[in-house]
Amino acid sequence: MNRSLALLGMAKKAGLLAVGGEATAAAVRRGEARLIITASDASDGSVRRAKANAESNNVEYIAVPYTMFELGSTAGRGSPGTIAFLDKGLADGFKDRLAESHESKMAEGHTSRSAEGHTSRLAEGHTSRLAEAETAKESDA
Repeated sequence: MNRSLALLGMAKKAGLLAVGGEATAAAVRRGEARLIITASDASDGSVRRAKANAESNNVEYIAVPYTMFELGSTAGRGSPGTIAFLDKGLADGFKDRLAESHESKMAEGHTSRSAEGHTSRLAEGHTSRLAEAETAKESDA
């Protein structure tokens, strides 16, 4: 299992995930959501609601390269299109591991695309960290 999905499983065991659209929306309303993620094959409506919840409540949002089946298998519940992390440390760890996974796939020449052609997007902060790391590597060379 990849490291970001392993962390997702740990968050579920700790009770620090809201799994599914309704649970995610409720966590956002309670002010508990720290990161909202959507599956690569989530419906357009699920993605639209997740983005709206994130934007209107200042919660970070990421479309991940994992399918609903992969997220559900790890989170232990059906095939959710949307999941919210309820802990900032776990959310940050997930984003870091996702960025590492993305870097290794890019090094191998892979891209993350769902069946609908949606490209996986990383959080802006992690994208800028990746650019900073690459700039540092180039200046060292």
